[in-house]
Amino acid sequence: MISNLESLFSDAFKYILNSKNIYIASHVQPDGDNIGSLLALGMALLKLEKDVYILKSDIIPSDFSFLPNIELIKDYDGADDIDLFIAIDSSDEERLGKNRDLLSKSKLTINIDHHISNTRFGDINIVDENASSTGELIFEFIKFMNISIDEKIATCLYTAISTDTGSFMYSNTSAKAHEIAAELIRFGADTENININIYQNKSLERIKLFIKTMNNLEFYFDNKVALVSITQKMLEDCNASMEDSEGIISFVRGISPVEIAVLLKELSDNEIKISMRSKRYVDVSSICYNFGGGGHIRAAGCTIYDSLEKAKALIINEIKKYI
Repeated sequence: MISNLESLFSDAFKYILNSKNIYIASHVQPDGDNIGSLLALGMALLKLEKDVYILKSDIIPSDFSFLPNIELIKDYDGADDIDLFIAIDSSDEERLGKNRDLLSKSKLTINIDHHISNTRFGDINIVDENASSTGELIFEFIKFMNISIDEKIATCLYTAISTDTGSFMYSNTSAKAHEIAAELIRFGADTENININIYQNKSLERIKLFIKTMNNLEFYFDNKVALVSITQKMLEDCNASMEDSEGIISFVRGISPVEIAVLLKELSDNEIKISMRSKRYVDVSSICYNFGGGGHIRAAGCTIYDSLEKAKALIINEIKKYI
């Protein structure tokens, strides 16, 4: 019996085989899952001798500069003749940033994602919220297409799965995730290089920002909620960028009594990006949904277009209904 996922893979593969120009893009504020998935799928489709364009949606964090063929992710001007557009790890069209405009120029769109809040905006929607990561879905899709997984593809996919499972610590870490990781190691994934670059390579600027951020740590509701903020002034003082905030929210969630960790990032005076993580029982995607965001049950985000203090008050007031 053919599963629904296999049926979707089959439909998508037919369109890939019948397409010449294929554009692949993912969400703004990229992370390990979307970068690893982009590169892995792009390299796989190049083996089919397709014209593949891997689109840059935002600044790529330096943490992932070690990934093989990272230079394939770049800006392309004048994209008009698009046979196929593949959206990776993006829960909705807005998350594609500047590349969203290319959807209307494409003959067909394939949407591959694992977020529960995905809006199914593609012509073919390969969406599985039970997958640990989009990297897991890309692995299965590449195997379905019978494309060989070499060391470079394996390294990118292992990075995708490792980062989205919190180095295999988060609740989305399934038996399948471990099984795929083991298979990727057999394919030659450079796990030592991955682990050093992602988890053991923190800059001095990142450490300074971490210390400064911890100095404004606040607790609410009998210490069940912990909140930290990062302002533009803090970034300036530490000579850091917002990508240097990576890992802070996971640290805050790791504090013993904390169920919900909240990180407020001041992108501008009236644009506050909010990241939320929960530990055991709160569905943070539901909280973020109320502010136009979404994500996973244990990891989600949203943006509030107001001052930092107002955004903080709004989010704490909303959390109060769930804690």
